[in-house]
Amino acid sequence: MVVAIIVILIILWLLGYSPISEVSIPNPVLFAVNNHPITLWNILILAVVSWAIGILPRPLQAIASILLILWILSVLGIFALVGPNILVLIIIIALIISIFL
Repeated sequence: MVVAIIVILIILWLLGYSPISEVSIPNPVLFAVNNHPITLWNILILAVVSWAIGILPRPLQAIASILLILWILSVLGIFALVGPNILVLIIIIALIISIFL
């Protein structure tokens, strides 16, 4: 189950944050908050990460929840980070680590 979530999250991350030039997938803006567009990919990644947090073991759930809150704040433009995709990468790495624990 965790492997399926990791695969789905990696696919969404690759298609949403680093688009492939050969694959044309629309990225519609659903709404804007603080002049920051919220796209369909952001909502899909949020849904998959929320699903993944429910499956993680207890200590990793707390860490992933904090990272999720930081990611949401960075997407909304309230909290500035280097890039919101770094937090998604950290969550993907945490999921991979949880497989081996």
